[in-house]
Amino acid sequence: MTRILSTAAALALGLALPAAAAAQPVAAQTISGTRLDVVAVGEVTRVPDVARISAGVITQAQSATEAIRLNAARMNAVREALRRAGIADRDIQTSTISLQPEYRYAENQPPALTGYRAANEVGIRFRDIAQTGRILDALVAQGANQINGPMLEIDRPEAALDEARVAALANARARAELYARPLGMRVKRILSVSEAGVPSMPHPRPMAEMRGRAASADVAQIDPGEQRLSVMLTVSFELE
Repeated sequence: MTRILSTAAALALGLALPAAAAAQPVAAQTISGTRLDVVAVGEVTRVPDVARISAGVITQAQSATEAIRLNAARMNAVREALRRAGIADRDIQTSTISLQPEYRYAENQPPALTGYRAANEVGIRFRDIAQTGRILDALVAQGANQINGPMLEIDRPEAALDEARVAALANARARAELYARPLGMRVKRILSVSEAGVPSMPHPRPMAEMRGRAASADVAQIDPGEQRLSVMLTVSFELE
Protein backbone atom coordinates (compact mmCIF):
# COMPACT_ATOMS: atom_id res chain seq x y z
CA MET A 1 0.00 0.00 0.00
CA THR A 2 2.83 2.37 0.88
CA ARG A 3 4.48 1.67 -2.48
CA ILE A 4 1.23 2.40 -4.34
CA LEU A 5 0.77 5.71 -2.49
CA SER A 6 4.35 6.74 -3.24
CA THR A 7 3.86 6.02 -6.93
CA ALA A 8 0.62 8.01 -7.03
CA ALA A 9 2.27 10.96 -5.29
CA ALA A 10 5.14 10.92 -7.78
CA LEU A 11 2.74 10.90 -10.71
CA ALA A 12 0.76 13.78 -9.26
CA LEU A 13 3.95 15.77 -8.72
CA GLY A 14 5.08 15.06 -12.29
CA LEU A 15 1.80 16.35 -13.68
CA ALA A 16 1.89 19.47 -11.53
CA LEU A 17 5.41 20.50 -12.53
CA PRO A 18 4.66 21.38 -16.18
CA ALA A 19 1.64 23.42 -15.13
CA ALA A 20 3.70 25.30 -12.59
CA ALA A 21 6.45 25.86 -15.11
CA ALA A 22 3.95 27.22 -17.65
CA ALA A 23 2.70 29.71 -15.07
CA GLN A 24 6.16 31.20 -14.57
CA PRO A 25 6.51 34.69 -16.13
CA VAL A 26 8.93 35.07 -19.02
CA ALA A 27 12.09 36.77 -17.88
CA ALA A 28 12.64 40.23 -19.33
CA GLN A 29 15.46 40.56 -21.80
CA THR A 30 18.60 41.77 -20.02
CA ILE A 31 21.48 43.64 -21.61
CA SER A 32 25.00 44.27 -20.43
CA GLY A 33 25.57 47.41 -22.51
CA THR A 34 23.60 50.58 -23.22
CA ARG A 35 20.18 50.60 -24.80
CA LEU A 36 19.54 53.01 -27.67
CA ASP A 37 16.08 53.57 -29.21
CA VAL A 38 16.01 54.98 -32.73
CA VAL A 39 13.07 56.11 -34.87
CA ALA A 40 13.82 55.94 -38.58
CA VAL A 41 11.86 56.42 -41.79
CA GLY A 42 12.33 54.63 -45.09
CA GLU A 43 10.95 56.14 -48.28
CA VAL A 44 10.52 54.99 -51.87
CA THR A 45 8.91 56.63 -54.89
CA ARG A 46 6.69 55.13 -57.54
CA VAL A 47 4.88 56.43 -60.62
CA PRO A 48 1.09 56.15 -60.10
CA ASP A 49 -0.51 53.54 -62.31
CA VAL A 50 -4.21 53.95 -61.50
CA ALA A 51 -6.53 56.94 -61.89
CA ARG A 52 -9.89 57.45 -60.24
CA ILE A 53 -12.50 59.99 -61.22
CA SER A 54 -16.10 60.53 -60.25
CA ALA A 55 -18.73 61.50 -62.78
CA GLY A 56 -22.34 62.30 -62.27
CA VAL A 57 -25.48 63.80 -63.69
CA ILE A 58 -27.70 66.41 -62.04
CA THR A 59 -31.18 66.92 -63.47
CA GLN A 60 -34.05 69.19 -62.50
CA ALA A 61 -37.75 68.85 -63.22
CA GLN A 62 -41.16 69.92 -61.94
CA SER A 63 -41.93 66.50 -60.48
CA ALA A 64 -39.79 63.99 -58.61
CA THR A 65 -40.71 61.26 -61.11
CA GLU A 66 -39.59 63.32 -64.07
CA ALA A 67 -36.33 64.37 -62.39
CA ILE A 68 -35.51 60.72 -61.69
CA ARG A 69 -36.47 59.63 -65.22
CA LEU A 70 -34.30 62.27 -66.87
CA ASN A 71 -31.43 61.45 -64.57
CA ALA A 72 -31.62 57.72 -65.25
CA ALA A 73 -31.65 58.29 -69.02
CA ARG A 74 -28.55 60.50 -68.91
CA MET A 75 -26.70 58.16 -66.55
CA ASN A 76 -27.39 55.22 -68.88
CA ALA A 77 -25.78 57.24 -71.70
CA VAL A 78 -22.81 58.02 -69.45
CA ARG A 79 -22.33 54.34 -68.58
CA GLU A 80 -22.48 53.36 -72.24
CA ALA A 81 -19.88 56.01 -73.07
CA LEU A 82 -17.60 54.61 -70.38
CA ARG A 83 -17.95 51.09 -71.75
CA ARG A 84 -17.16 52.32 -75.26
CA ALA A 85 -14.06 54.01 -73.83
CA GLY A 86 -12.89 50.60 -72.59
CA ILE A 87 -13.87 50.87 -68.91
CA ALA A 88 -14.94 47.48 -67.53
CA ASP A 89 -18.19 47.16 -65.56
CA ARG A 90 -16.23 46.13 -62.45
CA ASP A 91 -14.45 49.50 -62.54
CA ILE A 92 -17.71 51.50 -62.50
CA GLN A 93 -19.39 51.82 -59.12
CA THR A 94 -22.36 53.90 -58.03
CA SER A 95 -21.33 56.21 -55.20
CA THR A 96 -24.32 58.47 -54.56
CA ILE A 97 -27.97 58.81 -55.59
CA SER A 98 -30.09 61.63 -54.24
CA LEU A 99 -33.41 63.39 -54.80
CA GLN A 100 -34.12 66.74 -53.19
CA PRO A 101 -37.00 69.23 -53.41
CA GLU A 102 -36.14 72.77 -54.40
CA TYR A 103 -37.84 75.84 -53.00
CA ARG A 104 -38.14 79.51 -53.79
CA TYR A 105 -37.76 81.77 -50.77
CA ALA A 106 -39.30 85.20 -50.41
CA GLU A 107 -39.41 87.57 -47.48
CA ASN A 108 -42.36 87.06 -45.12
CA GLN A 109 -43.67 84.16 -47.23
CA PRO A 110 -43.52 80.41 -46.73
CA PRO A 111 -41.11 78.52 -49.03
CA ALA A 112 -42.67 77.64 -52.38
CA LEU A 113 -41.85 74.27 -53.98
CA THR A 114 -40.43 74.87 -57.47
CA GLY A 115 -39.36 71.37 -58.47
CA TYR A 116 -36.98 68.53 -57.74
CA ARG A 117 -33.29 67.95 -58.20
CA ALA A 118 -31.97 64.41 -58.85
CA ALA A 119 -28.30 63.48 -58.71
CA ASN A 120 -26.48 60.27 -59.54
CA GLU A 121 -22.71 59.79 -59.36
CA VAL A 122 -20.39 56.90 -60.18
CA GLY A 123 -16.78 56.24 -59.32
CA ILE A 124 -14.56 55.20 -62.24
CA ARG A 125 -11.22 53.45 -62.06
CA PHE A 126 -8.83 52.96 -64.96
CA ARG A 127 -5.17 52.14 -65.52
CA ASP A 128 -4.34 53.95 -68.74
CA ILE A 129 -3.80 57.42 -67.28
CA ALA A 130 -2.91 58.80 -70.71
CA GLN A 131 -6.53 58.17 -71.78
CA THR A 132 -7.94 60.54 -69.16
CA GLY A 133 -8.70 63.27 -71.71
CA ARG A 134 -10.56 60.90 -74.02
CA ILE A 135 -12.62 59.54 -71.14
CA LEU A 136 -13.52 63.01 -69.88
CA ASP A 137 -14.53 64.10 -73.39
CA ALA A 138 -16.81 61.08 -73.67
CA LEU A 139 -18.42 61.81 -70.31
CA VAL A 140 -19.13 65.45 -71.07
CA ALA A 141 -20.47 64.62 -74.54
CA GLN A 142 -23.04 62.27 -72.96
CA GLY A 143 -24.34 64.78 -70.45
CA ALA A 144 -22.16 64.30 -67.37
CA ASN A 145 -22.23 67.70 -65.66
CA GLN A 146 -20.47 66.78 -62.40
CA ILE A 147 -16.91 65.52 -62.92
CA ASN A 148 -14.23 65.40 -60.23
CA GLY A 149 -10.72 64.05 -60.52
CA PRO A 150 -8.45 62.50 -61.25
CA MET A 151 -7.07 60.98 -58.08
CA LEU A 152 -3.84 59.17 -58.90
CA GLU A 153 -2.64 56.23 -56.85
CA ILE A 154 -0.49 53.12 -56.83
CA ASP A 155 -2.51 49.97 -57.38
CA ARG A 156 -0.41 47.47 -55.41
CA PRO A 157 1.88 49.27 -52.98
CA GLU A 158 2.88 46.23 -50.89
CA ALA A 159 6.19 45.54 -52.65
CA ALA A 160 7.14 49.23 -52.51
CA LEU A 161 6.27 49.39 -48.80
CA ASP A 162 8.46 46.34 -48.12
CA GLU A 163 11.30 48.13 -49.87
CA ALA A 164 10.65 51.15 -47.63
CA ARG A 165 10.77 48.90 -44.55
CA VAL A 166 14.20 47.59 -45.53
CA ALA A 167 15.39 51.16 -46.11
CA ALA A 168 14.01 52.24 -42.72
CA LEU A 169 15.87 49.44 -40.97
CA ALA A 170 19.11 50.37 -42.75
CA ASN A 171 18.61 54.01 -41.76
CA ALA A 172 18.04 53.00 -38.15
CA ARG A 173 21.25 50.95 -38.12
CA ALA A 174 23.25 53.79 -39.65
CA ARG A 175 21.90 56.22 -37.06
CA ALA A 176 22.73 53.85 -34.21
CA GLU A 177 26.31 53.58 -35.46
CA LEU A 178 26.44 57.37 -35.73
CA TYR A 179 25.56 57.68 -32.05
CA ALA A 180 27.87 54.86 -31.00
CA ARG A 181 31.09 56.25 -32.55
CA PRO A 182 31.47 59.44 -30.48
CA LEU A 183 30.62 57.40 -27.37
CA GLY A 184 33.48 55.04 -28.06
CA MET A 185 31.05 52.16 -28.41
CA ARG A 186 29.78 49.84 -31.12
CA VAL A 187 26.41 48.42 -32.09
CA LYS A 188 26.22 44.94 -30.62
CA ARG A 189 22.76 43.78 -31.65
CA ILE A 190 19.15 44.74 -32.32
CA LEU A 191 16.87 44.21 -29.35
CA SER A 192 13.50 44.94 -30.94
CA VAL A 193 11.85 46.36 -34.05
CA SER A 194 8.34 47.78 -34.25
CA GLU A 195 6.45 49.54 -36.98
CA ALA A 196 5.22 52.88 -35.68
CA GLY A 197 1.62 52.92 -36.82
CA VAL A 198 0.23 52.22 -40.26
CA PRO A 199 2.61 52.81 -43.17
CA SER A 200 1.79 56.05 -44.89
CA MET A 201 0.08 55.82 -48.25
CA PRO A 202 0.42 58.21 -51.16
CA HIS A 203 -1.33 61.52 -50.62
CA PRO A 204 -4.03 61.95 -53.27
CA ARG A 205 -3.76 64.94 -55.52
CA PRO A 206 -6.38 67.64 -55.04
CA MET A 207 -9.35 66.76 -57.19
CA ALA A 208 -9.82 69.20 -60.04
CA GLU A 209 -13.45 69.96 -60.75
CA MET A 210 -15.09 70.20 -64.17
CA ARG A 211 -18.71 71.18 -63.81
CA GLY A 212 -20.58 71.42 -67.09
CA ARG A 213 -17.66 72.60 -69.21
CA ALA A 214 -16.30 70.82 -72.23
CA ALA A 215 -13.17 68.77 -71.74
CA SER A 216 -10.22 69.35 -74.04
CA ALA A 217 -6.67 68.10 -74.42
CA ASP A 218 -5.41 71.13 -72.49
CA VAL A 219 -7.90 70.82 -69.64
CA ALA A 220 -7.49 67.06 -69.31
CA GLN A 221 -3.69 66.89 -69.57
CA ILE A 222 -2.54 64.60 -66.74
CA ASP A 223 1.06 64.36 -65.52
CA PRO A 224 1.33 61.35 -63.19
CA GLY A 225 4.64 62.42 -61.63
CA GLU A 226 5.79 60.37 -58.64
CA GLN A 227 4.31 59.50 -55.28
CA ARG A 228 6.25 58.86 -52.10
CA LEU A 229 5.55 55.92 -49.82
CA SER A 230 7.13 55.80 -46.37
CA VAL A 231 7.36 53.49 -43.38
CA MET A 232 8.42 54.48 -39.86
CA LEU A 233 10.19 52.02 -37.55
CA THR A 234 11.22 52.16 -33.91
CA VAL A 235 14.36 50.06 -33.41
CA SER A 236 16.10 49.33 -30.12
CA PHE A 237 19.84 48.58 -30.16
CA GLU A 238 22.35 47.41 -27.59
CA LEU A 239 25.61 49.35 -27.59
CA GLU A 240 28.76 48.15 -25.88
